[in-house]
Amino acid sequence: MNVEIKGIHVEVTERIRNYIDTKMPRLDFGKDLLVDFLLNISREKSLFKLDTTLNFRFGAVKHVGVENFDLNKGIDELYDKLEAVIEKEKSRVKDHHAKQKEAGKPAGVDEES
Repeated sequence: MNVEIKGIHVEVTERIRNYIDTKMPRLDFGKDLLVDFLLNISREKSLFKLDTTLNFRFGAVKHVGVENFDLNKGIDELYDKLEAVIEKEKSRVKDHHAKQKEAGKPAGVDEES
């Protein structure tokens, strides 16, 4: 998974990068689904905006954003939302594969006379 962290009007210090890295294991359950994890941290006066773009290996792209006055709380809130989005996409892929397998069965296999 390619991880890119960019700061807009914010310097991404080693402390911020380390805090984000300590939260990354929360997303390990979906690591095999993700190709890119792009995080933009911007600051407008005292408000931090965290915008994330997730590129999945099957072509889906999801955007998740959070605004908070405290950067660390914003990162925590962002990871809560990311977990939910990745879990939803993961279940969507599983449901899709199950429907494909079901559609591939010959007619009358489920019913026995």
